Amino acid sequence: MALHLYMVGVIVDDMAKSVEFYRRLGLEIPEGSETEPHVRVEMNELTFFLHARKMNQLWDPGNSPASGGYPIVLEFYLETREAVDAKFNELVAFGYKAHLEPYDTPINTYFAMIDDPDGNSVLLSGGEGA
Repeated sequence: MALHLYMVGVIVDDMAKSVEFYRRLGLEIPEGSETEPHVRVEMNELTFFLHARKMNQLWDPGNSPASGGYPIVLEFYLETREAVDAKFNELVAFGYKAHLEPYDTPINTYFAMIDDPDGNSVLLSGGEGA
């Protein structure tokens, strides 16, 4: 089973301000992205993305600043549902906290989330839509 760091995402409250910041940092973000709910920047073999909090709450309704929700998502792509299930179960067995049990998303991808030791959410994904 090959594990690849696939995406690094930042959940943002104000897309326009975030796009401005990351452009100033040096990322090439397309014009018009300021009003989009999801912005992707391909960086070699890694994708960096900004994701509007309101959009994020569609697939994880419990995530909010008031709940101590995560500001950053690290996504690791495992190719198959079975690989996602296996890795999720392995990490839970080692005592790591399950954030979201494995499930099918509306975007045709299979997700599970685990909290790392610092409380950062790690997204495990697999399936056609990833």
